[in-house]
Amino acid sequence: MAVSIILIFIIGYLAITIEHNIHINKAASALATGVLCWTVYIVNQSDAHLVNHQLMEHFGEISSILFFLLGAMTIVELMDAHDGFQIITEKIKTQKAFYLIWIISIITFFLSAFLDNLTTTIVMVSLLRKLIADREQRLFFAGMTVIAANAGGAWSPIGDVTTTMLWIGGQITALNIVLKLFLPSLFCVLLPLVVVSMRIKGSVEAPPADEQRLTTTNFERNFVFWSGLGVLLFVPFFKTITHLPPFMGMLLGLSILWTITELLHKGKNTEDKHFLSVVYALRKTDTPSILFFLGILLCIAALQATGQLTHLAQWLTNTIANDTIVVMCIGLLSAIVDNVPLVAAAQGMYSLKQYPTDHFFWEFLAYATGTGGSALIIGSAAGVAAMGMEKIDFFWYLKKITWLALIGYFAGATIYVFQYNLNN
Repeated sequence: MAVSIILIFIIGYLAITIEHNIHINKAASALATGVLCWTVYIVNQSDAHLVNHQLMEHFGEISSILFFLLGAMTIVELMDAHDGFQIITEKIKTQKAFYLIWIISIITFFLSAFLDNLTTTIVMVSLLRKLIADREQRLFFAGMTVIAANAGGAWSPIGDVTTTMLWIGGQITALNIVLKLFLPSLFCVLLPLVVVSMRIKGSVEAPPADEQRLTTTNFERNFVFWSGLGVLLFVPFFKTITHLPPFMGMLLGLSILWTITELLHKGKNTEDKHFLSVVYALRKTDTPSILFFLGILLCIAALQATGQLTHLAQWLTNTIANDTIVVMCIGLLSAIVDNVPLVAAAQGMYSLKQYPTDHFFWEFLAYATGTGGSALIIGSAAGVAAMGMEKIDFFWYLKKITWLALIGYFAGATIYVFQYNLNN
C-alpha cells in the first residue's frame, strides 16, 4: 500500500511540474492524485471508519487553509476593484528595477511578519500587476516576493503557519523566536537581493490604465483600502485573543468589509455598484488555484495518515546523528512536501523533555521549514498563491529563482548557527 501511494504521489507530482507539456491543468492532476492516494489507502485498510475519520480530520485542517485563502483573495480583489493599490503605486515613484526590487522585497519581508506570508504574497503580487507591465519582469519580482514573504514569516509567531504551530505547541516562545530568528531571516532575503542587484538592470514600465474600469472617488478608494488592510491586520490579533483558527478571523474580516462596501454604495444603481461588490470579487478569485491547493494538501494528508512522513523523519534522525543537518534536510524537504505535516511529525517525534522550549532544535526548525519551501514554487503557501495568480511555470521558477532561494536559505542558516554558538 505504502509503495502504491508514494508512486501515485510521484506520478501526480511529475504531472503538476510538466503541466504545460501535457496540456493538463495542474489543479486536475493535484485533485486526481489526492483522491487516488486516499482511495488506495481505504481499499487496503480493514477499518474503513478509521480512514474516513482521519480524512475528515485532515479535511478540517485543509478547509481552514482554503477558506483563509479564499477570504484573503476576495478582500484583495475588493481593494483592487476600488483602485486601492493606486495609493501605494502613487508613492512608489522609481521606475528603476534595481530600486524597485529592493523596495518590494523589504516591504514584503516586514509586512509578512505582521500579516502572514500567504496574505502578504497575495497583496504584493496584486500590487506588482499595477507596477510592472512586462510579464517576464513581473514574474521575477513575484519570485523574489515569495522568498521575502517566507523569510519574513519565519521570525514572527504569526507570520508562518509552522512557526505558529510551534508557538501554540509550546516548543517556542513569541519574544524569543523574534530575537533569535530576525537576523537569520533578514540575511535569507538580503543575500539574494545583493546577488540580484549585481545582475538586474534597466527600468520597469507600468501597465496602461484600464479605460473600461469603473473609477471610484478618492474617499471610496482610501476608505476601502485602509479598511481592507485593517481587517487583514486584524486577523492575527483575533487569533491571539480568541484562540480560534486564523480563517475565522479572515471570514469575520471579510464580512466586515462586505458590510462596509454594501453601505458605501447603497445609493448607487445596481449596474454601477456591481463591479464594486464582494459578489463580483468572488467571481474574479482564482478558483483553479484553490482547487490545486486542495489536491496538494490531500496528497500530503494521505502521506501523513499512512505514516510515510513520520517514517522519513525517523530515518533522517537515525541516519544523521547531527541535529543541524537533520533540520537542514527537513527544511529542504519542505520544498517538496508541505511544511505543516513535517513540523507536525517533528512535534510528535520529539518531546519537550528531549528538546525543551526554545531549544536550538525548535528554533532552527522554525527557520528551516519557514524558508526552505522557497526553493520550489509549490513548496510553500506563498509560492502556490503566486503560482496561481501569475501562472508561474514550475521549471521557470526552478531555473530563475530556486538558486537565489537556496543562497538565502543557507546564508540564514549559517547566521543562525553562528549566532547560537556565539551566545552559547
